Amino acid sequence: MIRLGVQLRSLRLPFRQALQTAGELGADGIEIDLRNELRPEELSQTGIRHLKKILSDNNLKIAAVSFPTRRGYNVLEDLDRRVAATKAAMTTAYHLGANVLCNHIGGIDEDPEAETNTRLSEVMHDLARHADTCGVTFAAKTGGVDGPLLKSFLDRLPEGALGVDFDPGALIINGFSAEESFQALARYVVHVRGKDGVKDLARGRGVEVPLGRGTVDFQMLIASLEESRYRGFITVQRDHPENPVQEVTDGLAYLRNVQIP
Repeated sequence: MIRLGVQLRSLRLPFRQALQTAGELGADGIEIDLRNELRPEELSQTGIRHLKKILSDNNLKIAAVSFPTRRGYNVLEDLDRRVAATKAAMTTAYHLGANVLCNHIGGIDEDPEAETNTRLSEVMHDLARHADTCGVTFAAKTGGVDGPLLKSFLDRLPEGALGVDFDPGALIINGFSAEESFQALARYVVHVRGKDGVKDLARGRGVEVPLGRGTVDFQMLIASLEESRYRGFITVQRDHPENPVQEVTDGLAYLRNVQIP
């Protein structure tokens, strides 16, 4: 059975209450946002020990941490500050006991020699070196580009430099194939999002829907993950919930049912 996590932000509850709720729902892990829920500069060693105690009391691990930045690492404006903040978040992730940090890396040009690609590659090399020192994998979120294009970029980096935070719902929403993208990226995947989506022809793009109501084939995805001996989490995420706790509860139940042989 693949372990299931909950993105705390999806519960729309105060942080401490969200932790307790995730435990009550029987989740194996949680995802913490190190930009909007906990800030690295505000976490003391005492605070970290206290958080670890709460996690232990609720039988929870940290599935991943996220560090969403306003711009990608291909954008020159404020890049040095963005990279420094990401490194600080990776170090905090290590102290919390997390081994995956997720963020969008930014747009990838189809021309491998494009200036933005060169800049992005240099930053990813830099972040990978920092990742090596603290044992945290930087995971590039999917959704902004299709899987084969992201794979072609990752293939040009050193082995193990980056992982992938596979979000099938985001791929559907942005008009890409979740199945083809997974086939391309399978060996890089270190975290998976339990998020679903459907195409909306009227809007010209997809929309997020509750787990199991979209076009993502989670049964096939989980079978593929098991075949590739995936050791990470599938973390339930709802970006626009009407009834947050119930929808996360339903998402966990759906993924549990899908995994029953």
